[in-house]
Amino acid sequence: MLELNNVTIQLKSQTLLQVNTQIQPGQIVTLMGPSGVGKSSVLAAIAGLLPDTFSLSGNIILNQRNITHMPAHQRHTGLLYQDALLFDHLDVLGNIIFAMPGNRQQHKKRRAQQLLEQVGLGQMAQRAVSTLSGGQASRVSLVRTLASEPAALLLDEPFSKLDSQTRQSTRDWVFAQIREAGLPALLVTHDQEDAAATGDKVIKV
Repeated sequence: MLELNNVTIQLKSQTLLQVNTQIQPGQIVTLMGPSGVGKSSVLAAIAGLLPDTFSLSGNIILNQRNITHMPAHQRHTGLLYQDALLFDHLDVLGNIIFAMPGNRQQHKKRRAQQLLEQVGLGQMAQRAVSTLSGGQASRVSLVRTLASEPAALLLDEPFSKLDSQTRQSTRDWVFAQIREAGLPALLVTHDQEDAAATGDKVIKV
C-alpha cells in the first residue's frame, strides 16, 4: 500500500498542492488538474527526486515503511515520464535487462523477451533504440519500468506520445500488469480517457 499523509508541496512560501490518500495494491489513483499546480512534483517527491527548490511536508508510507526522507535508490518506486529516456548504448532487450533485479542473465533475457512480445515488440529485441518510433520507445520504457519490479508505480503522462490506437492497447496492458502484480499506482494525466480507463479514484486538484 502507498499512503500519502498530508503530503504538501511548496515552492518558496507558496503551497502548490496537498494530497492525502491511500492507494491499495492493484489500485490506480489518478491525479488531475491544470499545468503548474504540482502534480508531477508529487510523483517526484514519492520517488525521492524532488528538486531542492521545492519543500515537502507530510509523510510518504510505502508498504508500512516511511520513505519520506529515504534516498531515491532505496525506495523501490518505478517512475514513468512522457519521454522514454532509454539508454542509447544498449539495444531494446539490453535496456530491459538492465532494469531487472537479480543476476541470472538467461532468466532475465527470457523474461525480457516475453514482456516485449506482450506489447507487440518481440521482433525488435536487437534493435538500436535510436531506430524506434516514439510510440515504440514509449512501450519499451513501460516494459523496462515494470521489469524492475517496483513496489509502487508512478505514471507521469506516460501515454501522451502514443497514437490513439496504440495508446488504448498499451494503456490496457499497463493497467492489467499493475493489477496482476498488485502494485499501488499513481497516475498524473490531463486526459479524461486515461482517468476513465483506470475505473478507479480520481483526485482533482
